[in-house]
Amino acid sequence: MSAELTRLSAADLADRIHSGEVSSVEVTQAHLDRIAQVDGEVHAFLHVAGEQALAAARAVDDARTAGEAPASALAGVPLALKDVFTTTDMPTTCGSKILEGWTSPYDATLTTKLRQAGIPVLGKTNLDEFAMGSSTENSAYGPTRNPWDTTRIPGGSGGGSAAALASFQAPLAIGTDTGGSIRQPAAVTSTVGVKPTYGTVSRFGLVACASSLDQGGPCGRTVLDTALLHEVVAGYDPRDSTSVNEPVRPVVAAAREGARGDLRGVKVGVVRELHSDSYQPGVLQSFDAAVAQLTDLGAEVIEVSCPHFTHALASYYLILPSEVSSNLARFDAMRYGMRVDDGSMSAEQVMSATRAAGFGKEVKRRIMIGTYALSSGYYDAYYGQALKVRTLIARDFAAAFEQADVLVSPTSPFTPWKIGEKVNDPLAMYLSDLCTLPTNLAGNCAISVPSGLSADDGLPVGLQIMAPALADERLYRVGAAYEAARGELATAAI
Repeated sequence: MSAELTRLSAADLADRIHSGEVSSVEVTQAHLDRIAQVDGEVHAFLHVAGEQALAAARAVDDARTAGEAPASALAGVPLALKDVFTTTDMPTTCGSKILEGWTSPYDATLTTKLRQAGIPVLGKTNLDEFAMGSSTENSAYGPTRNPWDTTRIPGGSGGGSAAALASFQAPLAIGTDTGGSIRQPAAVTSTVGVKPTYGTVSRFGLVACASSLDQGGPCGRTVLDTALLHEVVAGYDPRDSTSVNEPVRPVVAAAREGARGDLRGVKVGVVRELHSDSYQPGVLQSFDAAVAQLTDLGAEVIEVSCPHFTHALASYYLILPSEVSSNLARFDAMRYGMRVDDGSMSAEQVMSATRAAGFGKEVKRRIMIGTYALSSGYYDAYYGQALKVRTLIARDFAAAFEQADVLVSPTSPFTPWKIGEKVNDPLAMYLSDLCTLPTNLAGNCAISVPSGLSADDGLPVGLQIMAPALADERLYRVGAAYEAARGELATAAI
């Protein structure tokens, strides 16, 4: 029974818990047992909070026994939390040595919402250091491995959350998406990941990478599970100055509607600039089959052009490092985190030595790029130009959404590569984000849903569906319809 519980969807688990068929403690313990069984090989978790998770599960069970209504639709269903959200009862490291062992004095708003919803947090998941990377190889605590093939990467930066789902260590997870860090791991692990509209999930307590791009979001193994989690974590937060004061979109209703499999009246735009011969052939084959499936469901499929998307990569890798340069200046060894000091050093020497020892190569690379782009004499030529391109990309989206309700593309041009294969070639790594970056630059929303296995190598491929800002429900309707028509997929071998 314990092993069976880890294979159920979050929606199924919630139904069984709320009906009293199983307890939240049983479900939570089953997942903790699974973590103990397989995470030594996968390394999805940086910290496992067994006692805290079981205590939260017991509170849910006690409330049900007392006749109280569930705190949320997912009350009692455990979750894995990306280690970039602050938590008062477990460390927050951001995958960096500079924060090793640090525990926050406050919870992130998203953490608070999970607690209030009665969702036990199993632990904190691995990530590329400060969410900078596409493979989870940049973690100071070692790489996470893809459950489909443990010699391969699980995507990044949120590879830990995606791998926890794919290996059945958790039925739900939270990630963050700055340039594709939820969607790309979802694609290469055959899971579901959503980047909500910027500002609709609070960033208070999310340790910043690039403040104008970062967005927390839900991860799951089905579209409905992800929608249920989306409604838990979304909502206005006055403590986040970028929070959007709008009602939470009806994403659960949209997912249930989509599962009926009727997309008549929906116009789907295939983005010409995100369909290239340079992509892996098996990825393109899978994408073309997915588009044909959407047509069979009644959707009208057209081609749209977003000409400035070809400049998204260059724009992103100026804007993001510039914001990184500013945000990571706070790690100065003066107030918290690592401190390198032999007792004879000046404050400047302590800062320099600590940052040299505490930050990894990719973080240092992006800090230096960003500092250069913001420096006197270069600001207008680099950062200023990148912001202009960002505006043009947003205009391309606006024009495309005048023609179509949603846009589609492959989520990633490639299936997961071998661990170590691209670590010395940052540009090759960055190219894996070609399809996901435009959405972050524009602040729109997008979802990645599994679209089968590549004919090239038998590894997972994802379909990306994009919608306008504050139209997140469209993602879930189309994603759920495609998921239902596509049918059951193979699961990871581990």
